[in-house]
Amino acid sequence: MNALLHFFQIEARGSTFRREILAGLTTFTTMSYIIVVNPAILKTAGIPAGPSMTATILAAVCGCLLMGLYANRPFAVAPYMGENAFIAFTVCLGLGIRWQTALGAIFVAGLAFIVLTILRLRQRLVESIPASLRYSFAVGIGLFLTFIGLTQTGIVELGVAGAPVKAGALTSAPVLVAIFGFLLIGALVIRKAPGAILIGIITTALVAFAAHVAPWPAALVGKPVTVAPIFAQMDIRGALSPKALPIALTIFIMAFVDTMGTLIGLSARAGFLDENGNLPQIERPMMADAIATALSPLFGTTTSGAFVESATGIEAGGRTGLTAVVVAACFAVSAFAAPFVSSIPAQAYGPALIIVGLFMLAPITRIDFTDYTESIPAFAVVSLMCFTYNIAVGITAGFLLYPFCKLVDGRMREVKTGLWVLAALSLLFFLFYPYK
Repeated sequence: MNALLHFFQIEARGSTFRREILAGLTTFTTMSYIIVVNPAILKTAGIPAGPSMTATILAAVCGCLLMGLYANRPFAVAPYMGENAFIAFTVCLGLGIRWQTALGAIFVAGLAFIVLTILRLRQRLVESIPASLRYSFAVGIGLFLTFIGLTQTGIVELGVAGAPVKAGALTSAPVLVAIFGFLLIGALVIRKAPGAILIGIITTALVAFAAHVAPWPAALVGKPVTVAPIFAQMDIRGALSPKALPIALTIFIMAFVDTMGTLIGLSARAGFLDENGNLPQIERPMMADAIATALSPLFGTTTSGAFVESATGIEAGGRTGLTAVVVAACFAVSAFAAPFVSSIPAQAYGPALIIVGLFMLAPITRIDFTDYTESIPAFAVVSLMCFTYNIAVGITAGFLLYPFCKLVDGRMREVKTGLWVLAALSLLFFLFYPYK
């Protein structure tokens, strides 16, 4: 115990061993859906579901261990939502590119991340981001999580042209269970109950099972499926072909800005940023993320990175890498308990995402709304993250608008060199992104 306290600097960061364990369990519970959702999405790309589930788990275990043991941060790492859909529906299904080639592009992007991190270029780019944009990342991610929670629980549904969203069937059993979960977690948070989010998720899951909103787990354990059919199948040469190179560039920029925004946003909420809004030793979580991105296609899955759902563990008190190690252990166990883990319905974890979205709104007070050169780019980040359902779109829009607003106001000196580089990358992102 004492060795763990010393290694992870638990007491120095104002945490406790019990709190870190609880935080890891909470984070895993809110993101465990990726075990089932990622293979379901990648099946569209032609990747078999069974091996894909195992690959998802392996990527998450390695990524979380890297983040926990090397970076000592409470950020869970797993295959990204968004990037997986981009690969499956846009790259493979829409453009007809083989999944092996798409994974090759991700592998190349991962290697590029490693090189840039070693050269400290990623850190310099991050340090060039103004404080208003940094805080807008946290706010935007919070609203993004809220929107995910609202739609996955059925509280909000897709609408029609002219009214793209609408209230769901609020009196239906699934939505009522989700509302119960939201009220329960809200009450526990108000009462400052330890483990409020985890207790709320588990209790709501049991209610969903009992109310037949979700089926009881068919089994508690099962044998993992071998990853052999998709292991190390990347087509690197194909990824560097003229046809696939724009895809590789898009993947690179998406993963770059997603990770940057998520790390800064989560760090802002956890209180890790210094007085200048920088994350000390940011090269460590960035290197963990870079290696995880390179390993993911080796296992047979898409880009990995820090999960925004890590915010739930942070709210539960996670402040050290032990939180991420606990998440890794949970993913490892889930390889044998996939039937049970995959049975936790959206009605159980969705309300937690909504509540966490509320928690992440706090940094909005640090944005200077009286200075429109600061507030307009920050507003674009927050709104576009949520309304385009794409973190990368929001962040890149902010990178383009910030220098533009400063240029209009004659304050070019306030734009650091690194931000011009990010603006150029953002412009390439919008030029090459496949919109159809």
